[in-house]
Amino acid sequence: MRKLSNYYLTLVVILLYFPIFYLMFYSFNSAGSMSSFDSFTVEHYLNIFTDTRLIVIILNTLAVALISSAAAALIGLGGALFLYNVKHSTRHLLLSINNIMIVSPDVIIGASLLILFTVLGISLGPVSVILAHIAFSVPIVVLMILPKLYNMNRSLVDAARDLGADSKTIILKVIIPFIKPGIIAGFFMALTYSLDDFAVTFFVTGSGFSVLSVEIYAMARRGITLEINAVSTLIFIFVLSLVFIYYLLSTRNQMKRGTVK
Repeated sequence: MRKLSNYYLTLVVILLYFPIFYLMFYSFNSAGSMSSFDSFTVEHYLNIFTDTRLIVIILNTLAVALISSAAAALIGLGGALFLYNVKHSTRHLLLSINNIMIVSPDVIIGASLLILFTVLGISLGPVSVILAHIAFSVPIVVLMILPKLYNMNRSLVDAARDLGADSKTIILKVIIPFIKPGIIAGFFMALTYSLDDFAVTFFVTGSGFSVLSVEIYAMARRGITLEINAVSTLIFIFVLSLVFIYYLLSTRNQMKRGTVK
């Protein structure tokens, strides 16, 4: 059974990562196609960094991801604290509402946000994209923080309150330090979702402003070029780096807790 499980895991990893590594491999192909590999070159990567428009789009993507993730982390923290302190029945209802944004199709979310922005008179552009990314990131952040709150011993809060701490001090000095790994995880998860999203962004992006996911789609419609491979490779390495940083932070926090114990 264990050997069968290993075979299954290997098959899943191959199916998931082979297309990515295939794409990365041909991003260094001088032939300009993915039909046959001619020789090694970094020309396609150099083309990215000499394309002023593409550089602006990359900066737009990073700015949208960082701003929306930071805002989603703050809003999600407030939402998680609120859910933690309400009655069980109300919490269950609100959690169900929170999960609707996660399970709803991106097309429906994008179309709904487009209608909402139109009604409110919000012009499509960077503001609408950031607001949309915050909207679908907050529920994810809430779900990342809540388990940390559930694992926290309520006696810590009671002890702080008995010592005269007010609500603000309890949140800043007791609760947030304990749930910091969940906040960091929520931020990185929101950042990854923001970088990855296409469907919602496609609906709320106006003319004159674009992000990488929409631009790659436009490039692919004009014809597959190895610049797409190069851009996709850079995005994959960036996201992988974020995951690695989160892993290091989580490991360091666990080691600190083990030392304290």
